[in-house]
Amino acid sequence: MKKIIYYNGDILTMEDTNLYVEAILVEDGLIKKIGNKEEILRLKDNETEIIDLEGKTLMPSFIDAHSHISGFATGLAFANLDKCRSFQDIINTLNKFKEESELAPEDWIVGFGYDNNNLKEKKNPTKEVLDKVSKDHVIFISHISGHNGSTNSKGLEYFGITKDTKDPVGGKYGRELESNEPNGYLEEAAYRKCSLKVKRPSLKQMEGLFKKAEKIYESYGITTAQDGFIRDTEFKILKHMSDVKNIEMDIIGYIDLADSKHIYYDNKDFVNKYINRFKIGGFKIFLDGSPQERTAYLTKPYEGERTYRGYPNYPGEKVVELVEEALDCKEQLLAHTNGDAAADQYLDAFKKAIKSEKYNDIYRPVMIHSQIVREDQVADMKKINMIPSYFVAHTYFWGDVHIKNLGKERAFKISPVKTTVNLGEITYTLHQDTPVILPDMVFTIWCAVNRITKSGVIIGPDERVTTIEALKAVTINAAYQYFEENIKGSIKEGKLADLIILDKNPLKVDKMDIKDIKVIETIKEGKVLYKKVSN
Repeated sequence: MKKIIYYNGDILTMEDTNLYVEAILVEDGLIKKIGNKEEILRLKDNETEIIDLEGKTLMPSFIDAHSHISGFATGLAFANLDKCRSFQDIINTLNKFKEESELAPEDWIVGFGYDNNNLKEKKNPTKEVLDKVSKDHVIFISHISGHNGSTNSKGLEYFGITKDTKDPVGGKYGRELESNEPNGYLEEAAYRKCSLKVKRPSLKQMEGLFKKAEKIYESYGITTAQDGFIRDTEFKILKHMSDVKNIEMDIIGYIDLADSKHIYYDNKDFVNKYINRFKIGGFKIFLDGSPQERTAYLTKPYEGERTYRGYPNYPGEKVVELVEEALDCKEQLLAHTNGDAAADQYLDAFKKAIKSEKYNDIYRPVMIHSQIVREDQVADMKKINMIPSYFVAHTYFWGDVHIKNLGKERAFKISPVKTTVNLGEITYTLHQDTPVILPDMVFTIWCAVNRITKSGVIIGPDERVTTIEALKAVTINAAYQYFEENIKGSIKEGKLADLIILDKNPLKVDKMDIKDIKVIETIKEGKVLYKKVSN
């Protein structure tokens, strides 16, 4: 029975009744005892490892409330377009990737991470741009949001997209203005349809990429991560990693309910039960797009538009059908929901299900992103025990864009975390939606507390939360979201020893300095997964 004692630092428990303790004893991966230093040190024996924190902070490890870890892993094999600031930058980056990859004639050129809002041209690239890289290889690039992208002429040919191809429900193909010929731009459902056909790394390559992704998550203090939209491709790698016992952190996956529910029915052994650190936690659906790309489904038009307010992925009756299907399976449902009109769809579907009296439980549904929800909708979530999970780092990365797209009044209420806190008795979480941004939990906490845009605007000062309120969202509240509040999320006797050591205490530094706090160690059930290398 391995014993570890931690003492001589700020030990932050995240328990309301006992926020700090002087020392803890970990035994066989569990928090065995908490208390004062003298009491805990008396429990040591000759085999006990004694860890002097030397004034650093020990607290529960971070829990990722929403991301796509296998998608992040896959993206590590593609051209990184994050730093591109013009079409020419995209061309140069893809050309460099092409030269370094030694491509066979059938190989694709795939890139991820450009943001039209950061480009000089302020628009999405088309086939005209991508054809300058190659007309012989299929090129497919994805926007940082994961909601749209572009392909070249060879890609349009491969995907079978012509001027006669109809737009799918909940998406569209970009067109030349006068001829209706496709211009290579792919939006929402059109993008997702094509993305399923993208050539991906081999299973052997993916094993290495997944381990690299896992290490990146661990470096940010995460010991429980999500794979938030699982189809056959994602499940294949996750099941393989489980089968070969090559996962270190806990991974919770959510199955694409609309198109991949066979995975759920064919793999019941994984449902709500970890097998070598991977389990299926329920289902996921997409209800709309992204506010920075003006595809989130709103009740009122975007700024500068007379009538355009985005569009839904499904009609309301289809949302009701999907919600009822998840409830019939007695499983948790997550819904990508950015705009308030999409939020109305999700809430109305659950209200209808509850009113029918067919269901004894609704299994803690989660509204993922909840970007432009109104206060009355947050109140409705409280009434039915729905969890809003906020992508609050949008305030920094796209806050200035939201002010332009939504106007000041709506933009200042984006990710209304403080409104949620003030309503009381409602569980909320925060996330990064990786690979959209890195899984940097400390920076997300900084964003929630400060709400400062890239240009320095305080976007919604009334929606800033305290540091402890932000910390709860990525620890104890996130554990509750996963039905794991009895084993994770706080330092409490009997819980797993999922811990992190920080160089400073978030509750004791100036709130503007929170972003500079470093993760020193990440610990899963008493085992160190990550240790920062000293300079």
